[in-house]
Amino acid sequence: MHSGGIWGFILRRVLLGLLVLVIVSVLVFAATQALPGDPARAILGRDATPTSLAALRAKLHLGQPVLQQYWTWVTGLLHGDMGNSLANQEPVSTYLRPLLINSAFLVFLSGIISIPLAIGIGAYAAVRRDKAFDVSSSILTLLLAALPEFVVGVGLVVIFATVVFQVLPAVAQIPPGGRPWDDLSGMVLPVVTLVIAVTPYVARIMRASMIEVLESDYVEMARLKGLDESTVIVRHALPNALGPTFQVIAINLAYLAGGVIVVEYVFNFPGTGQGLVFAVDNRDIPAIQLIVGAIAFGSAWTRTIRHSGTPFSRAIST
Repeated sequence: MHSGGIWGFILRRVLLGLLVLVIVSVLVFAATQALPGDPARAILGRDATPTSLAALRAKLHLGQPVLQQYWTWVTGLLHGDMGNSLANQEPVSTYLRPLLINSAFLVFLSGIISIPLAIGIGAYAAVRRDKAFDVSSSILTLLLAALPEFVVGVGLVVIFATVVFQVLPAVAQIPPGGRPWDDLSGMVLPVVTLVIAVTPYVARIMRASMIEVLESDYVEMARLKGLDESTVIVRHALPNALGPTFQVIAINLAYLAGGVIVVEYVFNFPGTGQGLVFAVDNRDIPAIQLIVGAIAFGSAWTRTIRHSGTPFSRAIST
């Protein structure tokens, strides 16, 4: 494929990504505007005087038209001003930085465990097609894929932290200002929950892709040349089967960034999920807009660049 086609594809993806960014920003802003209640009263409390409420509403630009409020918010983001957290009285970026680090560490651990595990399960199931491992892993991954994260999380807590065994903490015990790697035992159940949530999808796609590659002509030709089966699988089948799987991995990494909210709430993990719940409870609109916008944009961008007919996917899978 010539370089012009690649650059044209990149340009189209970038322009489409910018369009997604605009749409996401509009939806996030509209959703925060639709939240019930008065942010000024939520911050100052029931005993606030009309004068203090009016002064705070003016400070928050709540009296401006909606379009003007949106423009003020967007231009602030473009200039690096993410606003101040209403509940914590500090810049949103300062307030959310440690929460983002905690969530990123949780997603990182889940990703480096679930992706190799899923690829290994899917590839081995394809090699052992219709055998006991293939049938049992297919049934198990189908069952796990149907379970929501909070069901898996609560089930793990019941088994390993409360009723059956008491070998792991039921919730994360990270002190304020601490980091998740300071309490690795408390990371086990959240990480396992996310691994169980992601692995079935990648494993099933990997199995289907591997079966298709193993039935291809070039794999059959490699076998006819006298290469042993392990060489055929490792050098010819596996690299080509990973192409379509990479797209699913990208989607699931974006899913981890959003699905981590539920898991963090279940295990009381101090990440963006807990920060979002706190922000919604306190009508902290700048924090809500930043967290939801980042998650929504990341997910939407990943889904935008996923396209089965892209030159990249064809190049990887051939």
